[in-house]
Amino acid sequence: MPEQTKEMVELVDLRAGYGALPVLHGFSIAVAPGEVAVLLGLNGAGKSTAVKVLCGAVAATGGSVRYRGEEITGCSTAGCVQKGIVMVPEGRRVFGGLSVERNLQVGSWTQRGNRGWVEAQRAHVYEVLPRLAERRDQLAGTLSGGEQQMLAIGRGLMANPSVLVIDEASLGLAPVIVREILKIARNLAEEGTTVILVEQNVGALEVADVGFFVDQGVVTATLRGKELADGELIRSLYLG
Repeated sequence: MPEQTKEMVELVDLRAGYGALPVLHGFSIAVAPGEVAVLLGLNGAGKSTAVKVLCGAVAATGGSVRYRGEEITGCSTAGCVQKGIVMVPEGRRVFGGLSVERNLQVGSWTQRGNRGWVEAQRAHVYEVLPRLAERRDQLAGTLSGGEQQMLAIGRGLMANPSVLVIDEASLGLAPVIVREILKIARNLAEEGTTVILVEQNVGALEVADVGFFVDQGVVTATLRGKELADGELIRSLYLG
């Protein structure tokens, strides 16, 4: 039995990299249930590597990954999904030759034994993301970039996540679409899903409960409450 904890996700003194290239050098965060957490930093800071370790896509070389108090360091990607940790990868990666509906069906693979839940969740996704409902029979490859990002989020929701990690949701999208995506993330958290956003866009802090500034493989600052709206503090942290 895992120990009781108030945290949904904890990364403690995490170390990881790619081959001989170290990226994380003692990376630590804690995210409570139902929070929107933003990992903010420049390209190459180590944000994506940290969440890939959380989701089982990159192996840790040191430190600890905990989920609901349970030690899960070394858990496979499939194992993490089964536990409820689901990642929407950078670049959206929808199946362009499949319809919106079929993409959602692919996302529900881990829940395939529960047809009633899958149908109810698909209806819920269409309610949360009504633009997908309008385009359910359209090929994913013909959607706009913003619509593809919504589809990627919807596909992630079909895996029944308790933690949804969204990597670079705003990349390449118009500001009005970015605001819509961030609002979706906030709404998901209010429904009980813990959301972790990996971002270079400081505007993501507007929907955050906690913001982690990342640089050179470590968390350099943690912001909560009024600090998340302190423009001068944010500029100083982000620009070094």
